[in-house]
Amino acid sequence: MEDKLDLSAFLAPGVEAGDVPSLFPLLAGRRLIGALVALFRGGDEEVLVRLAVLREIGARAEAPEWSPRELETHLAFIDPIKLDTVLKRLREHDLLVWDGERRLYQLSPVGRMVLSALSTLLAFATDEGSELGFLASQVAAGGATGRLLSETLAHLAARLAELEEEFTQAVASGSEFRLRAAQNKLASVWRWMEKGNEIIAALSEDGFSDDASWRMAQDIGSRQSRMMRMASVFQRELAAIARQRVHLSEGGLTSSELAGWLRGLDVDRLAALASPGPAIVPEPIFVLPDVMLDNTEEFLDRTRQTRRVSVLPPPTEVRQTTEVPREPPPHLAALTRLLAQTEHALPLTDAVVGEDFSAASYRLSLLSFLGEQNVDPELAPLASLPLAVVWEEGDALVPVQRGEVAAMTPGRIEPTKRTS
Repeated sequence: MEDKLDLSAFLAPGVEAGDVPSLFPLLAGRRLIGALVALFRGGDEEVLVRLAVLREIGARAEAPEWSPRELETHLAFIDPIKLDTVLKRLREHDLLVWDGERRLYQLSPVGRMVLSALSTLLAFATDEGSELGFLASQVAAGGATGRLLSETLAHLAARLAELEEEFTQAVASGSEFRLRAAQNKLASVWRWMEKGNEIIAALSEDGFSDDASWRMAQDIGSRQSRMMRMASVFQRELAAIARQRVHLSEGGLTSSELAGWLRGLDVDRLAALASPGPAIVPEPIFVLPDVMLDNTEEFLDRTRQTRRVSVLPPPTEVRQTTEVPREPPPHLAALTRLLAQTEHALPLTDAVVGEDFSAASYRLSLLSFLGEQNVDPELAPLASLPLAVVWEEGDALVPVQRGEVAAMTPGRIEPTKRTS
C-alpha cells in the first residue's frame, strides 16, 4: 500500500477521508491492511502458494528462524525461482523479516498476526454452522484481552438475526423440506449457541465497557433463547404435516416421499416425466406473493359477516388546571438569607457545611451563581448579592469534621463593590 492514499475520487467534494468514521480506523490500520492486500493480491494460485509458504515458516515454533537453505529444502515442492519471488514479496510487504547479518528469515509481528487470524478462520471453515463458533471465539478473545468491541458483538447478533429469520420463514412456509433443512441447520449450530451463552454469561459477570455492548449482549441472549425454542416448533410443525400426509397407494407411499424422490432426479429425467403434460405452465410473475396474500386477507376481512369493529369511547370532559408554582429548595432560601446578612468576610465552611454531605454539595454548587446576570428567577436573589468567592492558594485542606464533611478546600466569601 502506498504511503499516501488519494481517496478524493471516491468521496464527495469537500469531504476529508480522516473525518469519515468508517474510514478513520481503516486508515489507522493501513500497515496491517497493506500486508493483507499484498498477501491476497493476484491470482488464486499465487495467493495459495504465498499462504502455504507463510504457514510453513510460522509452523516451527521451537526454531522460528529459517536459513535460505532450510527453506529450499523444506519447500522443495515449490519451484526455486517461484519460491524466491514469493519470499521477496513477503519480505517487501512486512510479512517476512530478513536478517542480513545472520542471513536468516523469520515472520514479522504483522505476519504473525495475519497468520494467526488465518489459522482461526481455517479452523472454523469446515463444519456447517461453524461461523457462529468463529464469531463466539472472537467475542471470548476480546473479553479475555480487554479489547471487546461492540462491533464484534454486532457481528454475532447479526448472524443470529439472519438464522432466526431463516427459521421463521421455514415455519411460515409450511414446507416439510424447508422445515427439515432448518431443523438440521439448528442442530448444527446448537453447540455453538450453547458456547455463546456461556461466553456471554461469563462476560456479563465482569461487566461490559459501554452501554452499547450491554444492549448488544442482551439482544444476543434473547435471540439465542428464541432460536433454541425453535426445536419444539419444528417438531410440532412436522407432526402436523405428518397427520395431513396424503397416502397415494395401499403400500403406504406418501406425497412427501414422492416429492423427495422427484427432488433427487436430474433435469433430464424430470423433463422426460413431464413430457406428456403441458409445455408451458402460466405463472403470475407480475404479482408478488406477499402482495397476493395481503389482498386475499383484506378481501376475506371485508366479506366476513361476524367481524367486530372496535370503537373508542367518547372523550371525557376534564377541568382545566392552572400551573402550580414550584417552591424553591429550602437550602437556596437559607443560603440567600445567610449571605444577605454578610457584611464582612465569611469562611466558606460556615456558608457551606450544614446538615449532611448532600446539603453541603448543593450549597457549594449554588455559590457559582454569585454575580451572574442571566439566571432563573428563583436564583436571582442569590445572584444579585454583592459577594464573591475567594479561594486560598495551596493544596492544604481545612479540617471540618461535621455535617458528614471531613475537610474541604479553604476559601471565603467577601463583599464586592459594584459599579453603578
